[in-house]
Amino acid sequence: MIPIKLDIQGLYSYKEKQTIEFDKLTAAGLFGIFGAVGSGKSSILEAVLLALYGSTERLSDRGEKNSMVNLQSDQLLLNFEFSSGRNNAKTYLARYSAKRNSKNFDDIRPAEHTFYEKVDGNWEPITARAEEIVGMRKEHFKQTVIIPQGKFREFIDQKPLDQAKMMKELFGLERFDLSFKTGILLKAVKEQKIRLETQLQSLEEYSEDILVEKQSQFSEIQTQAAAASLKLKSAEAEVRLQENRRAKHQQLLKFRSEQENLVLQRPKIEEQRQLHSEFITAKTYLRPVWEQIRDTKAELEKYKISVIDCERFKIEFAKEVAELEEQEADLKAKNKERPQREGKIRDLKKVIEIQRLEAQREQANATLLNLQPTIESKKQTQKALETKIAELDSEAEKISSTDSSVLANLMSSAKDWKQLENQLSKIQLESNEITQEIEKLKGLLEAEKITIPGNESSFETWLASHKTTIQELEKQRDILMQKQGLAAHVHLLHNGEACPLCGALEHPNPLDGDDDGGLAQKDLQIREAKLLLEQIQASKSKYSELAFRLENHQKNIAGKNLEIQESKQNLSSIKSSLAESGIDSQEELLAKIQAIEHSSQTREKLLQEVKTHRRNWDSERIIIDQYEKELQQAQLQLQSVQSNISSKKEEIRDMAFCKQFFARETSQIQSAIDKVEKDIEEALQALEGKQKHLREKRSVTDKNLADLINFTQLRDQSLVKLDKLKSEFEALKMQHGFADEERLIHLFQHSLDAEKVALEIKQFDQKIAIAEDRIQELEAEEGVVSFQEEAFQEVNTSFQNLKANAESFQKQVLLLDKEIQETRSKLAEKKILQADFAKLEIRESYLKELDNMFRGSGFVKFVSSIYLQELCNTANVRFMKLCKNQLSLEIDDNNTFWVIDYLNGGKKRLLKTLSGGQTFQASLCLALALAEKVKALNQADQSFFFMDEGFGALDKNALRVVFETLKSLRHENRIVGIISHVEDLQQEIGVFANIELDPERGSQVSYSY
Repeated sequence: MIPIKLDIQGLYSYKEKQTIEFDKLTAAGLFGIFGAVGSGKSSILEAVLLALYGSTERLSDRGEKNSMVNLQSDQLLLNFEFSSGRNNAKTYLARYSAKRNSKNFDDIRPAEHTFYEKVDGNWEPITARAEEIVGMRKEHFKQTVIIPQGKFREFIDQKPLDQAKMMKELFGLERFDLSFKTGILLKAVKEQKIRLETQLQSLEEYSEDILVEKQSQFSEIQTQAAAASLKLKSAEAEVRLQENRRAKHQQLLKFRSEQENLVLQRPKIEEQRQLHSEFITAKTYLRPVWEQIRDTKAELEKYKISVIDCERFKIEFAKEVAELEEQEADLKAKNKERPQREGKIRDLKKVIEIQRLEAQREQANATLLNLQPTIESKKQTQKALETKIAELDSEAEKISSTDSSVLANLMSSAKDWKQLENQLSKIQLESNEITQEIEKLKGLLEAEKITIPGNESSFETWLASHKTTIQELEKQRDILMQKQGLAAHVHLLHNGEACPLCGALEHPNPLDGDDDGGLAQKDLQIREAKLLLEQIQASKSKYSELAFRLENHQKNIAGKNLEIQESKQNLSSIKSSLAESGIDSQEELLAKIQAIEHSSQTREKLLQEVKTHRRNWDSERIIIDQYEKELQQAQLQLQSVQSNISSKKEEIRDMAFCKQFFARETSQIQSAIDKVEKDIEEALQALEGKQKHLREKRSVTDKNLADLINFTQLRDQSLVKLDKLKSEFEALKMQHGFADEERLIHLFQHSLDAEKVALEIKQFDQKIAIAEDRIQELEAEEGVVSFQEEAFQEVNTSFQNLKANAESFQKQVLLLDKEIQETRSKLAEKKILQADFAKLEIRESYLKELDNMFRGSGFVKFVSSIYLQELCNTANVRFMKLCKNQLSLEIDDNNTFWVIDYLNGGKKRLLKTLSGGQTFQASLCLALALAEKVKALNQADQSFFFMDEGFGALDKNALRVVFETLKSLRHENRIVGIISHVEDLQQEIGVFANIELDPERGSQVSYSY
C-alpha cells in the first residue's frame, strides 16, 4: 500500500480542511512529519486507520466518537487516496464522514464509510473493505505498515502463540492447516471400508465349488434339450402339412358357397345386360336427332312470336314519331326569339353596373370632404415643430462641444496620478524595511564568522577536517573493541590446542582484556567530537541560511529601487502632459474634468430634445403624405367613376325599355334577369332533348323493320328443317327396331349409370369364372377334399406337448447359463473388492499417522516457526550492523526471541534484557524485515513503512546510525515516514511536513518544499 493524498477535516485538532500530499513526500524515499507536542502529528496516522478500518488507535470502534470530532466542528470528513494490489497497480479512495446531531451536540450520527476504485479516470464505488484491498487486518497493518506511537515494540512483546497466529493470518498460512482435510479423507476411507465390507459379506455365498457343480448340471440338461428339439422338428413338419391342407379345404368350401350365390344373381344380371344394350343404342343413334327436333320446334315458336311483336311495334313507332315531329316544330319557333331577349338582359346588366358606379361616386365625394380639413391641421402642427427645432439648434450651437477622448484622457491621467503616488509611497516604505533587514543580517553573519577557528578558512573546511578527526577516533575505538572481543576468548587458548579463530597451535602473545578504561575514554572523545560536529553543522546551516536571506534581500532592494525610479518617471510624464493644458495640480485637474462633464451633459440634453422633435416632425410628415396620397386617389377615383357612368349609358341599346328600371332596386333587376335567362335556357334544353328523343325513336323504328324481315326468314327456314329431321328420326326408328316411340322416349329420360352397370356386369362374369377355376384346382389336390378336422386336432395336440417339453429344457439351459455367468461375475467382483479392501487398510494407516501429525494446527505452527526464523535471519542483517556485530537475534523452538551477546562469549539472553535503545534497534529491524516479507508477498516493487516514534531512547550516535539505516532503504525502493517532535531530526531529513496548532484555525500543515 502506497499513500497518495489524505484530506482531514474535523478530526481531533484539525478544525479546517488540511491536505497531506503524500505523493510529494514519498517521492523523496525518506520523509518526516514534525511538530510540537500536541500539534496533531499522530492524528494523521489515526486518520489513515479511521479511513481504512473505521476505527482509531486511541478510541474504540463503537463509541467515544463525540471525543473524536473536533469540538468546534459539526462534521468529520476523511478522504484517503492510495494505491494497492499487485505491484500497487490500482488506485483506491477511502471516504469516512460523520456529522453531529443538529439538536444534540454530543450525539454523533452513524458514520458513512465507503470505498471507491479509479477506473478510466473516474471513481466507481466498490463493496470491498480494507481487509480485502490492503490484504491484512488492522492489527497487522499497525505492525507492518503504520506503527502508532508507543506500539513500536509490540511485535517483540507478543506471546509466541500470538506471533504464530499473526504469521498465519498475514502470510495466509491457513493453507497449511491440513488437519480438517486429513480428517475428511480419513472419514471417507472408513466409510468406503465399511461399504466394501458390506459388499464382501453379500458375496460370501459365491465360490469355485458352486461354479463347478452348476457347470456339470448345465452339460446334462443341454443333452436332454437337444433330443427334445429333434422330436419337436419332426412333429412340426407334420403339423405344417396338415395346416396347409386345412387352409385349402376351407378355401374350397368358400368358393363353392360363392358359386352358389352368383348363380342365384344371374337372371337379374341378364336383365340389366339387356337394358344397358338398348340404352346405349338409343343414346348413341336416336337421341341426337330427337334433341335437334325438340330444339328446332322451340326456335320455330320463338320466331313466330318475334314476327308478331315486330308487326305490332311498327304501327306504334310510326304514331310516336309523328307526335315528336310536331313538338319539335313548336320549340324551334320559341327559340327564334332568343337574340332579342338576350339583348334586353345585357341592357339590364348595364343598368346594375351604373347603379354600382353611382354609389362609388358618392363615397369618393365623402372622402374628399373629410381629408382636406385634416391635412390643413397637420400642416400647422409641422410648422410649430420646425420653429421649436430651430430654437433648440441655436441654443446648442452656443455651447462649445468637447471631444470625448479629451475627457477620457483627463480622467485616466487623474487615476494614474493617484495610483502612482500611492505605489511610490508603498515601495519606499518596503525599501526602508529591507534596508534595515540587510544591516541586521550583515551583523549576524559577522557574528557567525567569528566562531570559525583561525586555522580554518570557512565552515566547509572546518567541517571536513572535524569529520576526519571523528573517523580516526572511530577507527581507534573499533581496534580497541576488536581486541576486547578477542580477549573474551583468551581463556580458551591453551598451548598445543588450535585457536578457534585462526587455528594456530601456539599462542606466544595473548591479548590483555583489562583495557576497559581506554575504550570508555575513546567513546567519550567520539561523543564530544560528534557533539562539536553537530554544532558546526548547525552553525554552517545557520550561516548558509543567513547568507541566502541576505542575497535575497539585496536582490529585492535592487528591484525596489528600479520600481521607485520607474514610478517617478511615469508620474513626471503625466505632470508634463497636463502642464501643456494649463493644469499644475490634482485639484485643477478634477475641476477641469467636472466643468467638461457639466458642459457635455447640458449640450447632450439639448441635442436629445432636438432629436425627439425631429422624430415627431418625421412622423407627422409621413401621416400628411399618406393623407395627401389618399386625397389624390379619391379625386382620381371620382373622375374614373364619372367617365365609366357615361360610357355605360352609351352602351345601352334600348334606353326606353331600361328607363323604368333605373329607379328600381338592384335585387329586383337581377331577379328579372335571372328569370328570363332561366326561361331561355329551359327552351333550348327542351328543344335539344326533343330532337334527341326523335332521333332515338327513328333509330328504333328502323331497327324494328330490319328485325321483322330477319325473323320472317328464320321462321320459314325452321319449318323446312323440322320436316327434314322428322323424316330422318322415323327412318332411324325403323332401322334399330324401336317401333314403340313411348318406350324410346322413356329410354331417353332414364337415369341409368351406363358405366356403373357395365362394370357390375363385368365384375359378375369375372367372379363366377374365378370361382369355377379355383374349385376345379382345389378338388384336384391330394387330401384337400378328404380333410378331417378331428385328425388335425390330434396331430396338433401332440405337437404342442413336444413343444412345451422342449421349451422347458431350453429354459433350464438358459437359467443355468445365466447363473454360471453371474457366479463368474460375482467371483471376479469379489477378487477386486478384496484387493481394494487391502489398499484401503494401508491408506487408513497412513491417514491416521498424518492426522496425528496435523492435529492441533501442529503443521501450521511448524511453518510459522520457519517464517519467524526467516524473519529473524533477515532482521539480523541490519541489527548486527547497527550494534557493530556485538549482538544478534535468535529464535528458539518455542518461538521466543533471544539475543546472542558476542561480547560475553556468545552467550544467550532474553531479548527483553536489552536496553531501551537496543530494544528500539531490534524492533526496527524486525519491523523492516516484516514489511519486506509483506512486500514480497504482494509482489510489489515498492513498499511503505510509517512509524510514530520520538526516538527519545537513543543517543545521538545511535540515532545517526538508525537514520543512516533508514536512508539506505531508499536504495531498496522502500519508502519510510517518521513522525517526531525532535527538531534536530529536521536536519537529517530533507523533505518533511510541519504541523502547527493555531488557537483559532486548529492544526495547520506546511511543507519544507
